[in-house]
Amino acid sequence: MITRRSFLATSSLALAGSLERFGVAPARADRLDKLTFGTNWKAQAEHGGYYQAVATGLYRKAGLDVTIRMGGPQVNHPQLLAAGAIDFNMGSSCFNALNYVKSNIPMVCVGTVFQKDPQVLIAHAGQGNDSLAAMKGKPIMISPTARATYWQFLRVKFGYTDDQVRTYTFNMAPFLADKTAIQQGFVTSEPYKIGSAGAKIVVHLLADAGYSSYATTIETSWKLVNEKPDVVQRFVNATIEGWYGYLYGDGGPANALIKKDNPEMTDEQIAHSLATLKKYGIVDSGDAERLGIGAMIDARWKDFHATMVEAGLYAPDLDLKRAYTLGFVNKKHGIQLKKT
Repeated sequence: MITRRSFLATSSLALAGSLERFGVAPARADRLDKLTFGTNWKAQAEHGGYYQAVATGLYRKAGLDVTIRMGGPQVNHPQLLAAGAIDFNMGSSCFNALNYVKSNIPMVCVGTVFQKDPQVLIAHAGQGNDSLAAMKGKPIMISPTARATYWQFLRVKFGYTDDQVRTYTFNMAPFLADKTAIQQGFVTSEPYKIGSAGAKIVVHLLADAGYSSYATTIETSWKLVNEKPDVVQRFVNATIEGWYGYLYGDGGPANALIKKDNPEMTDEQIAHSLATLKKYGIVDSGDAERLGIGAMIDARWKDFHATMVEAGLYAPDLDLKRAYTLGFVNKKHGIQLKKT
């Protein structure tokens, strides 16, 4: 199990998003609330706002001592969150929150960083796979996790069937060797790697085809929400500020910590991922443009739930109000930090 932890950087950069701007004085070091936040994978640009909040002291300005616990292949942070071993978790999608309710686990989604889920399907150019609809009936390489999650949307929306599924091993060699191959990916990652290998590809972002799940959600326990809502609010606010700083300011402090936690990460991959996050509006688009980063709305949750009810995954009467709360977002917090 990967247990590497990142440490607070001693950056002397100006704290553009410090809480003094919002009338809150910085907390004394001996009064910091200690928190552990678990990510959904190894450190990368897709986690940049959190690392920015650590590296530039935004969490400390909010009275928090935050440790980022990096995810990885053998790390189950949702399980650790439910067990109380970590305080906040980066949820992969809306499925996390609905599964908590389905299993009667008292965890809740308090915000989201990605307005668009970055999941994509990738095909070779010139093979007639220029739309998601055109891929119906064709073999597609996906992981078991994908089959249990966004594949259900593809079944409902485009009529995909389970006999199309081929196992994806997170190795791009089979795709490169077969011009008819189709595989899953993250818009910020696999297309870059495959393109770097010389393949001409077409990329289909599921979110742009109606897949309404939020992604990289912020999860915590109902216990913390009910007993220490100020801690939750401060964590959410500082995270939002971190993301504005990473997207529109100098992301160097965050990138240094990302590479410290994950030495395999390159400057080129980070730069590509950040540019792609901006290009596709993964973080700052839709409701986030008017309500601020972190925004969620009831209609999106209801739409996602309805689709998955049709797919047979959840009961129609699942109590969505136990899955998420809008009490900590939609306040336009930090929106003035946005730079065009």
